[in-house]
Amino acid sequence: MPRVLVVSLSQLNDAIAIHRPSHVVTLLSPESMIPTAQGIPAERHLRLGVNDIADPSEGSDPPCPSHIEQLLRFTRAWDTQAPLLIHCWAGISRSMACAFTVLCDRLGRDREIAIARAMRRRAPHAAPNRLLVRHADALLNRDGRMIAALNSMGTPLAVGEGVLSDFPLANL
Repeated sequence: MPRVLVVSLSQLNDAIAIHRPSHVVTLLSPESMIPTAQGIPAERHLRLGVNDIADPSEGSDPPCPSHIEQLLRFTRAWDTQAPLLIHCWAGISRSMACAFTVLCDRLGRDREIAIARAMRRRAPHAAPNRLLVRHADALLNRDGRMIAALNSMGTPLAVGEGVLSDFPLANL
């Protein structure tokens, strides 16, 4: 079944061994970037050096439109035969924003609120990075619907690290 998985960095190797994804997206600060995991071809591992910043004036390496452009180019080449695995440090913010972006791109326009609410049900801890989502909203021409959808999610469960979250492309 085609699905997007989201995990934290500490869960990455176990998730690769158990779920055998064909594609992996890593979102870590540039100084914390990791090499490609054994068994994953380098061309199927997108490594985005980006900090978890919601306001671009707050620090270095904020999310920018080019990160979303790279994500979309990479995930549009994913054939869905095996899972797509997305991770960041905690599996809560950057990775959830990218999963939300991929789901919105794959499932089509006017599904943003349904996708966000499904994300909340499947991942009560999800707190998608709003700056990444803002860039995705602009690049996907969603006219603010992706940000509005985040607002419909409600308050996330406060955790230090997320658990593996599974988002099937069907039945979401």
